[in-house]
Amino acid sequence: MTVLPTLRTDELGEVSDAGLGSLSTERGNLPLERIDAHATITGLVSRTVLTQDFHNPHEVALEATYIFPLPARAAVTGLRMTADGRTVEAELQERAQARETYDEAIAAGQRASIAEEERPDIFTLRVGNIVPGERVSVQLTLVGPLPYEDGEATYRLPLVVAPRYIPGTPISGQSVGDGVIPDTDAVPDASRITPPILLPGFPNPVRLSITADIDPAGLPLNGIRSSLHAISTEQPEQSDHRTTVTINPGERVDRDFILRLAYGEPEATATAFTTQPDQHIVDGQPAGETEGTFELTVLPPLESTDARPRDVVLVLDRSGSMSGWKMVAARRAAARIVDTLTAADRFAVLSFDTVIERPTDLPADTLADATDRNRFRAVEHLAGLTARGGTEMFTPLQEAARLLGEDDGKRDRVLVLVTDGQVGNEDQLLAGLATPLAGVRIHTVGIDQAVNAGFLGRLAGLGGGRCELVESEDRLDDALDRIHLRIGTPLLTNLTLTADGLTLLADTISPARMPNAFAGVPLVLRGRYRGTPGNATAHLHGLTPAGEPWQVTIPAVQTEGAANAVWARAHLRDLEDQYVTATDTFGGASTDLEKLEHQIVAVSLKHHVLCRFTALVAVDSRVVAEGGPKHRVTQPVELPAGWDPRHLAMPAAPAMGFAGAAFAPQALNAMGPGSAAGSAPGGAADLSHRRARARGFGDGPGLFSRSSKRTAQPPSLVEEQSAAEPLAEARAQAAAEAQLLRSAGTPTAAQRRIILSDLATRLEAVLQNLQVPKLQALITTLKSLDTTPLDDTQLTNLWAETLQVLDEFAGTTAPAKAPIRDFWKRS
Repeated sequence: MTVLPTLRTDELGEVSDAGLGSLSTERGNLPLERIDAHATITGLVSRTVLTQDFHNPHEVALEATYIFPLPARAAVTGLRMTADGRTVEAELQERAQARETYDEAIAAGQRASIAEEERPDIFTLRVGNIVPGERVSVQLTLVGPLPYEDGEATYRLPLVVAPRYIPGTPISGQSVGDGVIPDTDAVPDASRITPPILLPGFPNPVRLSITADIDPAGLPLNGIRSSLHAISTEQPEQSDHRTTVTINPGERVDRDFILRLAYGEPEATATAFTTQPDQHIVDGQPAGETEGTFELTVLPPLESTDARPRDVVLVLDRSGSMSGWKMVAARRAAARIVDTLTAADRFAVLSFDTVIERPTDLPADTLADATDRNRFRAVEHLAGLTARGGTEMFTPLQEAARLLGEDDGKRDRVLVLVTDGQVGNEDQLLAGLATPLAGVRIHTVGIDQAVNAGFLGRLAGLGGGRCELVESEDRLDDALDRIHLRIGTPLLTNLTLTADGLTLLADTISPARMPNAFAGVPLVLRGRYRGTPGNATAHLHGLTPAGEPWQVTIPAVQTEGAANAVWARAHLRDLEDQYVTATDTFGGASTDLEKLEHQIVAVSLKHHVLCRFTALVAVDSRVVAEGGPKHRVTQPVELPAGWDPRHLAMPAAPAMGFAGAAFAPQALNAMGPGSAAGSAPGGAADLSHRRARARGFGDGPGLFSRSSKRTAQPPSLVEEQSAAEPLAEARAQAAAEAQLLRSAGTPTAAQRRIILSDLATRLEAVLQNLQVPKLQALITTLKSLDTTPLDDTQLTNLWAETLQVLDEFAGTTAPAKAPIRDFWKRS
C-alpha cells in the first residue's frame, strides 16, 4: 500500500504566502473558517440552519469551492449569503440556468454563491468574488425526519466527505469539477465528489460549533447521548420540556455528529395519519377541494413469528478503506449474522476487494446448507480477513444475485452487504443491479464514522430492506441486535394503502417501492392527496408471515409543520433513482428520460426543495471585483476519524494542488483481476491495472514519497508491455501527464517544484527503452530541480515548457476551454 509522503519543514517553508503546506500559521490560506450548525428538533422532525463562513486572506479576489455532506433525507429549502452588511436570498433555478446565472455574475465582478447536489448526501458550494480581507457567510436551511427504531430517534449531521473509490477509465477532456480525481466513464462526475484531503497532523483549520434545541413534542424523552462527540446539555429554567445540547469546543470536522434520543413509545403514537393542506390554491383545482401532503405512521405488531426458510448471501467489503476498527467490527457483524442462521436456511459468504473470495470447503457455485460445520467454515474465513485493495462492488453483488436465483415463493431471498459504502459509482451500481436483484430483500450494514449513508439507504430501499449504521465499536452490539431482527422474516408484506374521503395520488407515494414492516421499526409512508381531509380515514392492508390478511384503519388529523418539504425530498430521491435505473450503464434499456427529468425539475421548483437537477444561486447586485476572481481554491477536508492513511493510494499531479497540506486518496483506479471487466492477462482490466501501477496507483511507493535518493518506479509500462506498441503507450502516458498538470490548479512555486521533479521519475521509467531526445532533455532538467533552485518566473516558464513538450510528443494540443457538459444527466 502507498505510504503518505514525508515533507520536510524546509520544503514547506518555501511557500511564500505561508498558506497551504506551511506549518507556520494556524490556518494558513484555507478559505473556510467556521462551520456552525443550529438544529431545532421537534418530536421526530429536525430543522437545521448550517452556516459556513469563508474568508479571503489573499490580495486578489477569490473563488472558494467546498464539497461537503448533508443528511441524505434532509430537504434543502433555502440559501442566504451575507457579506459587507448585505444579505441576499438565493433563488432556486434549473441547474443549467443557475450555473449560467452564477458564471455571468462572477464574470461581471458581482459577489455570488451557488449550491448544487452531487449525490443525495454530497453537495458543492461555490462562493465567488470574495474580495481581499472579506468574510462571506453562507447559510443553508434544511429540514428532515429523524429515523426512529426500537424506541430511539437519531439525528445525524455528516461533517466530512470521505475518500471514495473511483473505478473506470479516465475521460479525456476537461474535468467537470474542482476535485482531485479525474472523471471516469464509471463516475463521470468524480471530480465533483473528491475534495483534497488534509495531511494528518495539520492544525485544525475550521472552527466547529453545533447546537441542538430538542422539544420532544409530547413524547417522553428518557435520555440523550452523543455517539462520537463530547457534548454539554442544558435545560432552561423557564421550560420543563426543552433541552439544549452543545458540542464542546475544539472538536474537529472529521466525523458525523450523531445524537440519539431515547423516546418512549406511548400507545397514542403507535399509529397516525396526518394531513397538511397546501397554503395556496393550485390552478385548475376544483372548488372546495384542496391538495396537500399526508404522512402515515404505523408501528407494526411486536409479537414473534415463525421465520420462513431463507436463502442468505452475506457480502463483506474488505477493501483498504475498511482498515482498523472497521474491519474488526465488520468481521464481528458478519460472523454474528452467520451464527443466526438455522438448519432450514442456505447461505453463501463473499468477501471482496478487487477480487472475490469464499470460505474454503464450501460450494463455489451454489448456496450451502447452514449446518454447524458450514457455518464454522464461514466464520473461520471471516476471522482471517484483513483490509486491502480497491472496492470493486458490482461483481460481488451481481454474483450474490446469481446465487439467490429466481423466487420460488417458498424461501425468503436475503442479501446482506457489510461495508463503509465509500464508492463513487453509486448510480452505476444501482442501474446495473436493479434488474438482477429484483425481488431480493437487501439489508445494508454501514460501518464508518463518516459513512456513505446516502448510497447504503438507496441500495436497501431498492430491495425493501433496512439500512443499519455502525459508527463505533461501542455501538456494534446494539446494532447487531437490530440486524438480527432485520434479516428475519418481515412481520408484514404485500402492503397496500387506500383512503376514504380523500384521493391519494398514487404516483406520489414515497417510498416508491412499498417497504415491508419489521418489528420495532415504524412504517412511514408519505404522499400527496386531493380532497377535503375533514373525516377522512386511511386503510393499510398487508399479509402476515402465515399469509393471513392484516389491516389497520386510522382517522386523519390535520397538522402544521414541514411535512410538505420532507415529502418532496423523499419523492425527489425516488424520482432521481428512477432516472438512474432507467439507463442501465451495464447494458440495459433506456426509457424516456427527458420526461422524467422535467417531472423532477417541476417537483423541485414547485415545492422549493433542492435536487440534482436544480441549484440555489444567490447574486449580489453590486460589482465588487472587476474582472472576476484571480485566485481559486478548493477547500481541503479532513481525513475521516478512524481511517488509516497508509491504506490510501495517491494519484499524481492533482494531489499536489495543495502541496504538503493535502493529498487525494484513491484505491486502484482501474478494475483489478476478478472485476467485471475480466482478468485475463493482456485484457483491458489487466492493461488498465498495469497502467495504474506505472502511474503510482496501488501497491508500491507513493509518487510523492520524498527521500534523499530518488529512484525510478519499476516495472515500467514499456517493460510490462513486452515492447508491444511501446511508443503508443508512452505517448498515451505523456497525454495523461499533461492532463494531470492542467488539473493541478494554481500551485505555488514550492508545489510546482515537487510536482515537476516527481514527473521526471515517471517519465524516465516510461522512456527507458525509447529514444526521444527532446523529452529526455526535459527529464534531465526536471531531475535537476532537487538540487538546482529556480525562482518563481523560471518555474512558471518550465511548467509551460513541460506542457508544450508533453503535448508535442503525445500528438495533442492544449485543449480549449470546453463547455461544462451535463454531468448530472445520464447519457
